[in-house]
Amino acid sequence: MIMVEKWAKKFSRGQSKKVLPGFEITLGFSIFYLSLIVLIPMSALFFKTFTLTWDQFWSAVSGPRVVASYRLTFMSSLVAALINSFFGLLIAWVLVRYDFWGKKLFDAMVDLPFALPTAVAGISLTALLAGNGWIGQYLEPLGIKLAFNANGIVIALIFIGLPFVVRTVQPVLEDSERELEEAASCLGASRWQIFSRVIFPTIAPALITGFAMAFARAVGEYGSVIFIAGNVPLVSEITPLIIIAKLEQYDYAGATSVALVMLMISFTLLLLINALQAWRRAKTGAPA
Repeated sequence: MIMVEKWAKKFSRGQSKKVLPGFEITLGFSIFYLSLIVLIPMSALFFKTFTLTWDQFWSAVSGPRVVASYRLTFMSSLVAALINSFFGLLIAWVLVRYDFWGKKLFDAMVDLPFALPTAVAGISLTALLAGNGWIGQYLEPLGIKLAFNANGIVIALIFIGLPFVVRTVQPVLEDSERELEEAASCLGASRWQIFSRVIFPTIAPALITGFAMAFARAVGEYGSVIFIAGNVPLVSEITPLIIIAKLEQYDYAGATSVALVMLMISFTLLLLINALQAWRRAKTGAPA
């Protein structure tokens, strides 16, 4: 009986130190799976790039055509992510705070860009916005061109990135405490003060996360953009198209060089966004 009690105490002490059973095995499988899916392909990208000399690498990644594609890709992705942050928050607010006819259908339509093949999205947007499209035929005579230029690229990136913001902010709004809003209202706070000082600090980390996800998705987008961009060198040519063109020319090292630059810039930007998110959480005292 005494031995059983000693064993039970020892077992309980061991359990208190390890909240997750089998942590070592779980961590090992997680690292193995992450290496297999992410780290090994990324290392191949580095190894192939290192077959070039520095002069060859610099020539591949700093040509005028490539630099113009960097500028267009990242600026278009940034603009699309900012627009999605505003309208994604608005849509999430409507879905959470209001009841209306067709709400479930409207909610399901938010996920349409997830299910729709990107090439189909690009063809559909082109059919709508081109000069002879359903909408473009009325706008182009007014001097408004939404296809085959940077405007079309931004529109396509807005389409594919909107669900990331909505689906990130929506559950946080659903879990927000209405009692705090009611208390602020009873204390005489206006609607704008309630939103800016009570609601927004709660949803800001989720909004920043949605922005980062939409931005990262837009940077690597190819299928929906290629049809509506026009693909004019130095004007409307995105970086993924440069990479595809180099692959078709069997310039694998040049393609991996451009992809490596894209990877490093995207990783740096996401790191800065995550640092900003962590700083805001620490400032507001929100849980990580």
